[in-house]
Amino acid sequence: MDNNDYDTGISSEVFTVKSNIRLIDIFNRILEKKAKSVLGLFNKLNYDGIINKESSIVIIGTYFTGIAIAKHLSFNDFNDITIVDIYPHLEGLIDSKLGNPIIADDINKRNSFIENFRNIKFSSDLDLIRNADAVIDTTGLGGINESQSEAIFTKVFLIEDPIAEENDSLLKDKNNIYNRANMVNSYNKYVLKTKGLNTKTSGTMTLAIDVLRQSMNSILAKDGVLYCASEMTFYEEIIFKEKDLEKFFRLIELPVLKVSTILPFDCDCIINEFIDEIHSEILIRW
Repeated sequence: MDNNDYDTGISSEVFTVKSNIRLIDIFNRILEKKAKSVLGLFNKLNYDGIINKESSIVIIGTYFTGIAIAKHLSFNDFNDITIVDIYPHLEGLIDSKLGNPIIADDINKRNSFIENFRNIKFSSDLDLIRNADAVIDTTGLGGINESQSEAIFTKVFLIEDPIAEENDSLLKDKNNIYNRANMVNSYNKYVLKTKGLNTKTSGTMTLAIDVLRQSMNSILAKDGVLYCASEMTFYEEIIFKEKDLEKFFRLIELPVLKVSTILPFDCDCIINEFIDEIHSEILIRW
């Protein structure tokens, strides 16, 4: 371990270890899994002639899956992408690092990001969802309703399942995405499913929090560890109540874990183990 990775703590016998991994890194690693699954589907649809790189694509919902899908499709030359969201200030996510494709030329280097996705449009006009060539619904629980879904006429419809492991009966009963998918007028329907950590939902925030929770439990079980802390707060309040994206961007650049220990170690490898357990797939909905 590099000496720069830790400092002495309350005494010369106790060390404070900080992760190099930031919350933005965890978000983007999770979002990469989701977006790559969608990109794989759209590349196949393009190859099969169902859509092409100039087809109109409308993504309903910006937070966070929507922005990542838009950026990955844009980076891979799909040229007509519009994000529709009822929160106008979320347009600011387009020019942020959130959801940017990860450049993995060297696994030992910090993630690099692609900036400035100028061909991604943003609107709060829900009427735009009606007649696009492809519609992607990432709104999850409490999002687009069945009546709005019935008004959609499209070649391709993809919806994100907000439920991960189906381990909560109340959330399972609340989930109406399959009813919504049934109401959409399309011959090509798909579901984006993400799971792996036994979380209740597949939300990127939920998964990120559980990566940290399970990482902390694993770290606390190590000999010599006094305690550990995570640099977390209730980010949804900052984004949707305070509507302060700049504050959110600053906070997610911090190291996610700090550990007090008598024997320094690399906590990033533990965090990575739990991120690696997350996986996304596309399910065909007939």
